[in-house]
Amino acid sequence: MFTRAVLHLDLDAFFVSVELLRRPELRGKPIIIGGQDRGVVASCSYEARKTGVHSAMPTKAALRLCPEAVVIRGDMEAYSKHSRIVTQLLAEASPVLQKSSIDEFYVDLSGMDQHFGCWKWSQELRQRVMRETGLPISMALAVNKTVSKIATGEAKPNGEILVPAGTERAFLAPLPVSRMPFIGKETQHKLAIRHILTIGQLSETPVDLLERIFGVHGRHIWERANGLDNSPVESYREQKSMSTERTFYENIGDGQELRDRLTALVSQLAFDLRQDQKLTACVAVKVRYGDFSTFTQQRAIPMTANDSVLMRTAQEIFNKLHDAKRPIRLLGVRFGDLCIGNQQTNLFDDTVREAQLLQRLDQIREKYGMGAVVRGVNTGAKKK
Repeated sequence: MFTRAVLHLDLDAFFVSVELLRRPELRGKPIIIGGQDRGVVASCSYEARKTGVHSAMPTKAALRLCPEAVVIRGDMEAYSKHSRIVTQLLAEASPVLQKSSIDEFYVDLSGMDQHFGCWKWSQELRQRVMRETGLPISMALAVNKTVSKIATGEAKPNGEILVPAGTERAFLAPLPVSRMPFIGKETQHKLAIRHILTIGQLSETPVDLLERIFGVHGRHIWERANGLDNSPVESYREQKSMSTERTFYENIGDGQELRDRLTALVSQLAFDLRQDQKLTACVAVKVRYGDFSTFTQQRAIPMTANDSVLMRTAQEIFNKLHDAKRPIRLLGVRFGDLCIGNQQTNLFDDTVREAQLLQRLDQIREKYGMGAVVRGVNTGAKKK
């Protein structure tokens, strides 16, 4: 019987590790990457985690737990650069590579055993990454993506685990259900009140009961708890930009209507950006007038996926392009210099309130559609 071999690799405390390459004197100290004052923690060192600090918590709260921590605002461009270096190294060596975030990768090694031995090959690859980049990385090899990802979490920091085929259930059984991907706090709570605390207990729960509690997601988590996952490792292709544009049935001359249309375009594209877990460092606006003359202008910005930042930038560009005397036929928006990242907001500047608001808006949009909620923005337009 054909057995898959899926390797999962995860750069340890990636943002912190990059900072330590640049500032080795901080090694061994508690470090917080994130916004100052009202900001949130984007990442932290293992020394800081030991005091209870974790990502997404307010920086002020983190400093109360760990007042001696060194707070670094962070440099997304540097992190993106190092991520690209690791990605290129892995892509050159791997038969099939999937990059699932800025610091996380899957490699499909199925069928290689007869040639090299998957585990030996994986160990050599990990050592090469650490040797050539100076970054610590953990990994695990198993029969599918779910088990290998969970195992990598157990291997951290800077470790490696092999889960031999056929031992998946035994490996997963003693682990808490919180170790499983895509199980949030609400799902954990519903399981806990039914005394389902470990993955082993979850795997032994009747699947029809889980389906009654969680719907179709119930079968999904039951399968994962039993070490079953047929999802493929999808070849990595880095998307450089994303864009959207609208051609109007009739040319529009009203400035406020045009700004409202632009806000809608940016809002939709920013939502798609976050759903794809990406950040952008460039905003471009395209304007086509009724005589088909077309103008485009772009602006570099700090890495972000924040509605308000992107809307404000787009509106400022539009104000420079817009000739109020000429009706417009088409409006377009493009986000460029994309980077994979699992942060939903500007990593270092957003306040806790802004981050929570954006998360709530996206939840509403996912449930009821984009038209359910619309954010306003200061357009920067001059009053006549």
